[in-house]
Amino acid sequence: MALFLFLILLFIAPFSNAQGPLSPGYWPSSKFRSMSFYKGFRNLWGPQHQRLGQNALTIWLDSTSGSGFKSVRPFRSGYFGASIKLQPGYTAGVITAFYLSNSEAHPGFHDEVDMEFLGTTFGKPYTLQTNVYIRGSGDGKIIGREMKFHLWFDPTKAFHHYAILWSPKELIFFVDDVPIRRYPRRKCYNISSEANVALWFNMGCFIMGH
Repeated sequence: MALFLFLILLFIAPFSNAQGPLSPGYWPSSKFRSMSFYKGFRNLWGPQHQRLGQNALTIWLDSTSGSGFKSVRPFRSGYFGASIKLQPGYTAGVITAFYLSNSEAHPGFHDEVDMEFLGTTFGKPYTLQTNVYIRGSGDGKIIGREMKFHLWFDPTKAFHHYAILWSPKELIFFVDDVPIRRYPRRKCYNISSEANVALWFNMGCFIMGH
């Protein structure tokens, strides 16, 4: 089973349109250039399940391992995007995740922003799940906000662009430059409220529960 993807990752300075309502004809992904894999990322696990070629990275999952990678540097805001083509067929129990996290720096008490593709069975569509976790994983006090979406296209037929815009005011989740969710900054639960909070951009595929 394989996941086909082309990655875009850029740190961005604030720009005027990002702070106000999105207007018709506004295409965030057109504002940024792509970054080469080896310049922007390093392996996280399963390097034997990664293959880079023709401007695309293929990662796959078998009985021995999945695969994942992360950015070489952390970020405190920015636009993070990937063009992804998912595996068709039977993928039940498999999660393909595109996410921001500082779990390595703060195990058990980390922040995370997710776009997850939940595997499915033949004839049924993928579900896109977005999550926002703040200062919580395994401590019994998880602050999470989960929302699920049914896409208006088949994500296994072609590449589609998925992105997260993280600004001082809010998080915005995009699919093909269409904003599907906003998560505004909250006074009590704010990812960027601490000066030392920084997140790494990660992606991988794995079996649910592992």
